[in-house]
Amino acid sequence: MPGISGRGLSLEERRQLAVNLTRVLALYRSILDAYIIEFFTDNLWGTLPGSWQEALDRLSPPQLATLLLGMPAEGEAVRSVWPLTLLALKATACALAFTRTPGFQTPSEFLENPSQSSRLPPLFRKHVRPKKQHEIRRLGEVRTHLGGRGWVWEPIEAVSPRGTCSVPPPSHAGSKAPLGRITANRVSVPLVKKLRDLTGCTQVVDVGSGQGHLSRFMSLGLGLSVKSIEGDQRLVERAQRLDQELLQALEKQQRRAPQVVHAGPRHPPRHVVKWVDPTALCEELLLPLEPPPPGGAARLLLTGLHACGDLSVALLRHFCRCPEVAALASVGCCYMKLSDPGGYPLSHWVAGLPGCELPYRLREGACHALEEYAERLRKAGPGLRTHCYRAALEAVIRGAQPKLRRPGVQGIPRVHELKIEEYVQRGLRRVGLDPQLPLNVAALQAHQAQEHRVVAFFSLALLLAPLVETLILLDRLLYLQEQGFHAELLPLFSPELSPRNLVLVATKTPLGQAFSALETEDS
Repeated sequence: MPGISGRGLSLEERRQLAVNLTRVLALYRSILDAYIIEFFTDNLWGTLPGSWQEALDRLSPPQLATLLLGMPAEGEAVRSVWPLTLLALKATACALAFTRTPGFQTPSEFLENPSQSSRLPPLFRKHVRPKKQHEIRRLGEVRTHLGGRGWVWEPIEAVSPRGTCSVPPPSHAGSKAPLGRITANRVSVPLVKKLRDLTGCTQVVDVGSGQGHLSRFMSLGLGLSVKSIEGDQRLVERAQRLDQELLQALEKQQRRAPQVVHAGPRHPPRHVVKWVDPTALCEELLLPLEPPPPGGAARLLLTGLHACGDLSVALLRHFCRCPEVAALASVGCCYMKLSDPGGYPLSHWVAGLPGCELPYRLREGACHALEEYAERLRKAGPGLRTHCYRAALEAVIRGAQPKLRRPGVQGIPRVHELKIEEYVQRGLRRVGLDPQLPLNVAALQAHQAQEHRVVAFFSLALLLAPLVETLILLDRLLYLQEQGFHAELLPLFSPELSPRNLVLVATKTPLGQAFSALETEDS
């Protein structure tokens, strides 16, 4: 889906974009505020203009994906006459949202095996899901000839014979991997490592590190000095076990292939159990791993891969308030968990705009995966009926208990194989109501006949959702710029694999054209 680049905008352009976003979000607030499970109880279809209803009523799911959400068409183009107001909505949503398209066409590392990234060293793929493999690999994609203690494994046919030695990588998941080579003079340097080199940072602090997959890759794979901060004791213990498992595997591989040169000892990340308060500075976060050299001072680079809610805000505040923090690379997520007020807005400019408020429903909608849903539309599978079924269940619940609104319903497996009345009975049981309540089957079937309208309305909301994310991230850029710092947004991950794919990169000194090299994909 096209959009506006998050890079290279002047202060005035960013401010004007914020003005435009708040105006547009106010104009289409009724769509963004709506809960799709209230489609029938609140007559959401009736809230749309009649001309929109007529245009959308005729569209199949694949046509919604192509004509409304802007996905590439398959086969012949479909002609559809739309009212100008609906065309304006689509054009505005595309023009004002930050582009989520990275500098490459496809996540090429999964072409041969959808579960194993061919561009991440095999030892670093173990216990890591494909989504996370892609994220840490993309953070490690930018190639350079800068020195470093790291190494990278590549398939044998993918590298030149200069400066390499053949090494059979360990088998993974019971399958034999192809022969590969450890490159000795050309390492894969991540965005984080590139920032470290450009800003002179001596230590990386990974905040909200979870099981430590990114920290482990940066420290044991790329030779960086890494502190890993996580508030969940169980996750930290798991991370430490995985560190030791990887160290043992690396030592075993070193014994099998002693000709591979690995300069210097391997140091796993330093794990710290600590909750980071978004309203106060965390002293543990700022402590150096090693004493700085005489006359020098520690320089820290903060990173957070999908730091949840206020945690991403805490990173911004530490960057702004702490002289020892020289750079930041942050990917936010879970915007609905932002404190209100406190987590948004952060900048004086956005806070002063009429209609800047983003209540919970809008921030929750901004976390949906547009590309993933568009792919479901393209395939037009039976799984699309889930929202319709849940909306029908909501209507039955309101009839039985008018004060019970939008209760959480524990997942009902294989929804697409159930009749709508079977789904409703199971849903009633899950919310504590009698599953044997008399049901109006004809009314339920009438609801099911409107499945295509439920899908169309939800697609409209998804079209607008990136505007909310854009305003949240733009507010963060303006906040940093108001503090006198330099910040850009880079679409670094494939949105199909990682929906929250915009990386906020900030420094205290201008990097100029260096930002350009951080988002490209090498061949």
